[in-house]
Amino acid sequence: MEVLFYIFSAIMIFLGLGVIVSRNPVTSAMCLVGSFLGLAALFIQLDAFFIGIIQILVYAGAVMVLFLFIIMLLDLKAEEKKSMNYMAFAGGLILALVFMVQLSAVLSNFKAGDVGFTPQQAELTLEKDLPGLPETANAKLKEDKLPDVHLVGRTLFTQYNYPLQVVGVLLLVSTVGVVILSKRKLT
Repeated sequence: MEVLFYIFSAIMIFLGLGVIVSRNPVTSAMCLVGSFLGLAALFIQLDAFFIGIIQILVYAGAVMVLFLFIIMLLDLKAEEKKSMNYMAFAGGLILALVFMVQLSAVLSNFKAGDVGFTPQQAELTLEKDLPGLPETANAKLKEDKLPDVHLVGRTLFTQYNYPLQVVGVLLLVSTVGVVILSKRKLT
């Protein structure tokens, strides 16, 4: 199983670099879809089946179709003629290296990640965070089966309902804005 983690992580890193390096926006979007699929595979490997499937359906499916639709509406000919800015590339590379050094320093000092997480701890955490959790969820916790759909749905629509609505409105406004801007350029 550890080998699969490294394989899917390598796929995600390779395709993530493809998103950044690719000059063609369609190729970049397809690399992003592949990266989303690698992330879904990692979620499924962690037994978070619901989140893995939602990753494929929502991100790799609906959101990327929306991105590709918006990319197709834009005029890509003018973008392809631009030359590469080497100073910006060097600055981005330096920032990426500084980020990697900081991330490795933080992760090397993070000892809480070495501690295991038992279903009993999950039950205590859920009862504290989500009071009134139905008995069926508690029974599934005791059987070592976390009810993914129930917990994600309850958390999403109770604690994170407002941010969810804000993200939906932002996506809608950005899509309408791109369509209006592309129509204005065509006429």
